[in-house]
Amino acid sequence: MNYEEAVAYIEETPKFTTKNKLEHTKECLRRLGNPQKQFRVVHVAGTNGKGSTCAFLTSVFREAGYSCGLFTSPHLVVINERFQINEKNIDNDTFLRAFEKVKKLADELVAEGSYHPTYFEFLFLMGMVIFADANVDYVILETGLGGRLDATTAVEEPSACVITSISFDHMQYLGNTIEAIAGEKAGIIVPGVPVIYDGNNPAAAGVIRARAQELGSPYFEVKREDTKIIRNTRAGIDFSYENEYYGNTVFTLPFIAEYQVMNSSLALKTIEVLKDQVKIPVEAVRKGLLETRWQGRMETVLPGVIVDGAHNEDGVEKFVETAVHFQKDYPLTLLFSAVDDKDYTDMIRTILGKISFHHVIVTQVGGYRKVPAEKLAEIFREKGCPTAEACEDVEEAFKKALAAKGEDGMLFCVGSLYLVGEIKTLILQGVGK
Repeated sequence: MNYEEAVAYIEETPKFTTKNKLEHTKECLRRLGNPQKQFRVVHVAGTNGKGSTCAFLTSVFREAGYSCGLFTSPHLVVINERFQINEKNIDNDTFLRAFEKVKKLADELVAEGSYHPTYFEFLFLMGMVIFADANVDYVILETGLGGRLDATTAVEEPSACVITSISFDHMQYLGNTIEAIAGEKAGIIVPGVPVIYDGNNPAAAGVIRARAQELGSPYFEVKREDTKIIRNTRAGIDFSYENEYYGNTVFTLPFIAEYQVMNSSLALKTIEVLKDQVKIPVEAVRKGLLETRWQGRMETVLPGVIVDGAHNEDGVEKFVETAVHFQKDYPLTLLFSAVDDKDYTDMIRTILGKISFHHVIVTQVGGYRKVPAEKLAEIFREKGCPTAEACEDVEEAFKKALAAKGEDGMLFCVGSLYLVGEIKTLILQGVGK
């Protein structure tokens, strides 16, 4: 197979397999030579912020001179985004070599009457092969869905476990209460291994703390009051993480969303907890945070143009928090879309509850999961935005939104990672430049 055929094969995988037991993933790793034992792992779970936290950690490790792999999901434009080495996507040849190894194993398993790896398992196994072959020092490993039964939990000896904020998402799989969801996320905790977690939600924090105590794992809680925001402008955020280890150091983030202060603080605490294992000067930490790049989460893609994949209750609330901060100084334009398994009516209600947009344009994304643009626009009109405009074609919608933004405004493209991927693809093609 060539690269394109390999990607097509993986994309077809959901059609002929189902979720496998964790023991199956461990057996696959064993038959691949246990590649995950050739590097150290920081395992990250959570509802929102885990990708950003992974990106902060990766950037800091790289800045300190450690070779660092990053396994994350979903991808926005190309599948190679899921595998980064020192913050660069792997090339197609590296992808294909790992694919061939895992495909050979999958064929053997099927021939034996066993199970074919699922879409996510296949990619996870490829990631472990890729990072072992690259001889990286560390891998920052993001869970897919949940934690307790996630394929990534097959890595049994991480250096640290990190749990970001917990909120409602994927309830059909993870439970209908914060406590139940936190319990699934806390499934990544390993006996004796330190866990660093977001302590802002008392219900979630209590579950994580109890699980850590049960397993004899050192636990470290990070809360908003541990930080102090000094400045927040369109250029980024300056803040301090007020503890003895970092002292009076002022950190700068290249993001405008205040929730990134919390995500970066989880990374800061993780680096502090691992100080006997990794020697990272504070200046390297500071520079690593400053140079972090993360796709699709309040990411500035053009001057005054921000894309955000917020697609659940907590994510939308965080977007609103950021937009409210800027609406007093800039006219705001919104480009919105959502897919049909999200509560888009509530998302729209939340957005319009606190923000007044000069222009709202609605489009449709997600293939078979799309919600018609006119349907979304009608909800905007019902919820108090009578001028919402429907535009089915994403490129045309983006061009209209850019024109509406003008020279002095800000444009937020929000509601789905599918939309983020479409916008980033258009920009790569030169639209808006």
